[in-house]
Amino acid sequence: MHRISTDIAVVGGGVIGLAIALRLRADGREVVVIEPNEPGSGASYGNAGTVANYAVIPVGTPSVLRNFLSLLLDPGSPLSVRTSALPTLFPWLARFAYESLPHRYRQNAGRIAELVSDASTAWMEFAAEIGASNFLSAKGCLYLYETAKAFRAAGADIELRRNHGVSQQLLSAGDVAELEPRLTEFEGGLFFPGAINLSDPGAVMGLLTAAVKRTGAEFVQASVTSIVRERSGLRIAASHCDVRARRVVIAAGAHSRRLAASLGDPVQLDTERGYHIEYDMTDLPIERPVCPTARGFYFCPMQGRLRVAGLVELGGLTAPANLQLTEALARNARRMFPELGVPSRSWLGFRPSMPNSIPVIRPSKSGRDVILAFGHGHIGLTLAPRTARMVSAIVAR
Repeated sequence: MHRISTDIAVVGGGVIGLAIALRLRADGREVVVIEPNEPGSGASYGNAGTVANYAVIPVGTPSVLRNFLSLLLDPGSPLSVRTSALPTLFPWLARFAYESLPHRYRQNAGRIAELVSDASTAWMEFAAEIGASNFLSAKGCLYLYETAKAFRAAGADIELRRNHGVSQQLLSAGDVAELEPRLTEFEGGLFFPGAINLSDPGAVMGLLTAAVKRTGAEFVQASVTSIVRERSGLRIAASHCDVRARRVVIAAGAHSRRLAASLGDPVQLDTERGYHIEYDMTDLPIERPVCPTARGFYFCPMQGRLRVAGLVELGGLTAPANLQLTEALARNARRMFPELGVPSRSWLGFRPSMPNSIPVIRPSKSGRDVILAFGHGHIGLTLAPRTARMVSAIVAR
């Protein structure tokens, strides 16, 4: 059994864990990163590649609540659930329904808005630090509305974003066509000029991993089985090693709930199963991320390929991929761009999701030697630099 001692062990090597490790090393802390898979893989690789400083609207809204059952039980909807998972999901779903009430929705949006307010600036600085500036494109993001009724229905969300200082521009059908000439049959759109697009999230994760390694942080490829408090500190038992640390940061994404609960801090975290498909191509039909709002997914232009990402399926970590959802992505993609053929590849990953869409970034209630940093849902990429700063501040207290 390999034994390691360190000041801080970061459990999880996704974008959140890596950003935290980089920041803590800059603070002069000794750091070990424990991750069973390739660092930066999983949802850190498979996302929409958008630094979404506009993403203040939680998943749970009054509109979602009104259509709750039909959305959850329709396998082709933007929000669906595997019926076999309903018994274990019930506590999360009940809380999600409560968080979708109007007063909770507004409060949650306010808290998310504060977190994402400096996301674009933070990412520009972060990308420069890790040598990834060439992968950033500041062309904004576009939401599309098929009908005037849908546009009007979005009014409450538009007003809420405006109240929180989000930069957004209402576009006519002509404005949309001028911005993206190959898009047709949309009543109008909403443009977020401050959003940043990553042209290759996987490559950026590779650069981030390399940057962390250059700082001297140690990487351990292993699955953590338990974390136990002992007199001398924390003992992290992993698949082939034993790590002793003064502090632990739990940043294991969708796998974090079990570890937090074992230390006396139960958290109502569950898993959103996210999908994407990709089409290899050199002539991309769009210049920036585009979201047809009625369909619940993003078209994401990336280097040498078009990624179509989105949809939310609640169903845990072990069930196989739902082919109906990948087929729904491909079908809806062809509705917008009929020339698209068969996808070049598909992917399934796991987002750590809180019922209120607000990540958990705080010391454990059981002791400040454990710090929780997970539950980012759809904004993990967006909030990685901010989360790292927050964890650094907690460690420094």
